[in-house]
Amino acid sequence: MNSRYSRRLFLLQLFFLAACGSRSLQGEGEELIIGTVSYSEGQQTLSQYDRLINYLGEKTGSLVRLEPAFNENKALERIRNRSWSLVFAPPGLAAIAITQQQYRPLFTLEGVQNLRSILVVQENSPIRSLKDLANKTVALGQPGSATGFYLPIYNLYGLTLAEILLAPTPKTILSLVAEGKADAGALSQREFNVYKTQFPQISFRVLYTDPHSVPLGSVLISPTIERNRQEFIRQVLSEAASVLAQETGYVPTGSIPDYRYMISVVERVKSIFPYELQPGSAQLKPARLFKG
Repeated sequence: MNSRYSRRLFLLQLFFLAACGSRSLQGEGEELIIGTVSYSEGQQTLSQYDRLINYLGEKTGSLVRLEPAFNENKALERIRNRSWSLVFAPPGLAAIAITQQQYRPLFTLEGVQNLRSILVVQENSPIRSLKDLANKTVALGQPGSATGFYLPIYNLYGLTLAEILLAPTPKTILSLVAEGKADAGALSQREFNVYKTQFPQISFRVLYTDPHSVPLGSVLISPTIERNRQEFIRQVLSEAASVLAQETGYVPTGSIPDYRYMISVVERVKSIFPYELQPGSAQLKPARLFKG
């Protein structure tokens, strides 16, 4: 009787240890923070991720919460601090997170194929080429933006600008051009098409279109998460109902974008223009876009 009882107790202990090991692998009880860039669409973003947050929490046993950043620069701070466990990252942020902070791409994000970075001016502006922007004021997006920051600086290499205005959102960039506070502004072709209708009194003209397609964004996972748990989370996300993936915009079956060109652009810009800047920094007025 005692021997049977001892064996039963031993088997129960083994089961308990196995269960604990499984929970440890899944990181039960730990916090998962999802980061994304939402500009000013806070409530809409929260609703968009609601079901995914509940699903991840249920499957991983973790406390899952969303932490939206309202521009790329804020997101960059969180990525550099490795504060975000998962990042729904646009291409510029993805390139930085992968190369500089060792985030790992899990899935591609839905988006506009053949997305382009453009520079726009008012229709009646005398500016006709990129060289004409020498000693002019240009509105750019935040560090971290592929179309609003890295690609335009890359394309303006060699010029000295009178001033660079760092705008928090693409709409603000167009507003600065519309009000005459900036001679030109940089944003994506898609953003331009969306926001130009909000300035009915102003006619804009595309001054320059970058010839390179901007890669799609990615879902990234932090290097601070243990590798087996990374794989577990990837599997959980890949098995999610299609409606959850559609709501948050990731593609479980898609291939990871090729960021090699984007990474080379980021590194080039880093070498000619320090992007750890805030509005009002002395290096923005004038802005010399060349080495040395």
